[in-house]
Amino acid sequence: MSCGSQFVETLKKIGYPKADELNGEDFDWLFESVEDKSFLEWFCGNVNEQHVVSEKELQDFNKLLESGKPILEGNALDEVLKTCKPLDSKNSSQGKEEEEEELKKLENEFQILQKMKNLNIHRCNKLQMMASKNSQMLQALKGKEEEALKAVKEGLGALTAANSKLNNELLSLIDGVKKLASFFTASDSEQGLGPHPVFFSQLSLDKYLSQEEQSTAALTSYTKKHFFQGMSELVESSHDENFQLGDISKQLTCDETNEVCEESREVVRLQTAYICAQHQLIQMKAKEEGMNSAIQCAENMLHSLKTKGIGKENLKARISSLNNEISTLKKHIAQINNEDLPSLLKENAQLLKVPVVKGDFDRQIARQDYYASRQDEICHHLIRQKASFELIELAYKIELRKHKDIHCQLENLVEYLKQSSNELEQRLQLMSELAQHGKPRNTIDSKDGFSRRLYQLLEGENKKQQLFKTYESLEQMAQKLKQDCVTVQDQLALSSQEQSLFLSKLDSDIDTLCDILYCGGNQVLLSSQELTEQFHQMEFHLNELNQLIMDLLADVKAKRNFLESNKLHQMERNLYVYFFKDEEHLKEMVEKLEQQSKAKTSGLED
Repeated sequence: MSCGSQFVETLKKIGYPKADELNGEDFDWLFESVEDKSFLEWFCGNVNEQHVVSEKELQDFNKLLESGKPILEGNALDEVLKTCKPLDSKNSSQGKEEEEEELKKLENEFQILQKMKNLNIHRCNKLQMMASKNSQMLQALKGKEEEALKAVKEGLGALTAANSKLNNELLSLIDGVKKLASFFTASDSEQGLGPHPVFFSQLSLDKYLSQEEQSTAALTSYTKKHFFQGMSELVESSHDENFQLGDISKQLTCDETNEVCEESREVVRLQTAYICAQHQLIQMKAKEEGMNSAIQCAENMLHSLKTKGIGKENLKARISSLNNEISTLKKHIAQINNEDLPSLLKENAQLLKVPVVKGDFDRQIARQDYYASRQDEICHHLIRQKASFELIELAYKIELRKHKDIHCQLENLVEYLKQSSNELEQRLQLMSELAQHGKPRNTIDSKDGFSRRLYQLLEGENKKQQLFKTYESLEQMAQKLKQDCVTVQDQLALSSQEQSLFLSKLDSDIDTLCDILYCGGNQVLLSSQELTEQFHQMEFHLNELNQLIMDLLADVKAKRNFLESNKLHQMERNLYVYFFKDEEHLKEMVEKLEQQSKAKTSGLED
């Protein structure tokens, strides 16, 4: 009970008006001052209804005051009482007895107070020891707190890295699951009005097959449009021998009527026309050069006749020598015309055929490239179509494999159920046979597997195993198990009662301890002020630690966002991590970056 409540109870005892309406907690503040506390404690412990003046006595006292008669007070009253004591011996003897009784009461109270004082001193010493232990623990906790801060920082960094890695892996896993689920989810149009399909084989492929048929029809029309019917024959017949620079005589013997033979004949006609034109041109140029040289020679001879005056004999000899030279030149020219000139003209004619054949080849190559590109498009489309068919076939195979596995499991389950049902039928048959006999067997039959397993379960790890397993021993073990269960339940009930008594005693001890520590207030009253200051300081440090952790988390979050947005700082952070944890990996990264920079610089210089 608090001090304020005792004060209110004392007021109720002496009959104070409206004392029932007062609250004891409202008067706790009166006991905070040391000067008033002693008086109030004496008032609450000694004052009762006997010390209260009655209304009649109060009225008589008021009448006495109104009459104006003198009233004895203080020392005058003591002197009058001294004069009155020897008049009555009985009163004096009664007063002594009362005084002795009061002395005994005071002695008893003194002893009780002395015990309370010793108890408080003992508790104070105990609290001081607890305060010293708490101070030591606080110092140890400070060191542990610093170590914990370091461990928290390291762990927080590792956890953030692991968390980011785990988040990335989870996101990639979610994307992969979504992509995989998109392949196996049927649309509303495919589901129709029927129930939701459970297996892939239940899905309808009519829409897919119709689309594939439409795409196949479109592909066939596309191939008919862009590829003519004789293209394959042309490609097969367009060998290299049809475009060789062959001889004119051989080309003229070609009697084929196809396009390639026509082109070769046209080339032969161009070659013959070129040869004829070049032959005529050379003959004309030779004649022109011969006429020019004859005129030049005649002019020279005339000039020499006029200037030198050569004789006729010399002139004839000169003419005969020139005629011999002319004959030799004509032979030489005839040899050139018959032997050298035709071969040279044929070679030039064949060289004339090169740009024509090259152009034809370029046209053929362009056409073949065009057809090849169209064929590649058709092949890609067919490959995609084949891949879709193979994917559907693979899905059906996988589902068939799963169905086979489930079928095997169900068959095994059916076999197990059949076996268990057969065992149960055998047991029932055995029990019916035993019931039909007048005197049942005492030993457990080897066919009764259930009873034998139950016997082994109840027997446990008993070393003294009996040779014959009987139903009587089975019943005894069952009864023993039942008795053990009853004893265990009784022990549990007894332990629960003891626990409830211990908890009630503990609650009462806690209440008394709270009354001693709090003394009716809301704060713990400890004699050691140092301990309270240390507790406040520890609470302040804990709050400061919490704030530091929150700031650290905010800083880590901001840095993480900054690193995610800037790849250069990510690379810099990785290099710092390698610098502190893996120097070999850092050297490899730096050498790799140097090689890349050297390669880039060399590429720029080139």
